[in-house]
Amino acid sequence: MTKDFLLIVVNKRKKEAITVQKVLTEWGCFIKTRLGLHEECLDNCSEVGTIILEVVGDKEKHLELERKLNLLSGVTARLVILNVED
Repeated sequence: MTKDFLLIVVNKRKKEAITVQKVLTEWGCFIKTRLGLHEECLDNCSEVGTIILEVVGDKEKHLELERKLNLLSGVTARLVILNVED
């Protein structure tokens, strides 16, 4: 059995967050779990955000989502597939 995760770093969070959110909403049926992290310090919000997704379904769709996210300026996405013992 495998577990598929999509790791996303948004380097220009204030500029790209809305676009990233739109893409993730379009692909929501493939997202089982989502964790979003960014360093927030009151008035000094970080420009870098990290999103960890557990994705399910067709692996080709996971690769397509990775490709679409990587087309966005300041966004880096990597699909990680882990083998898990039953």
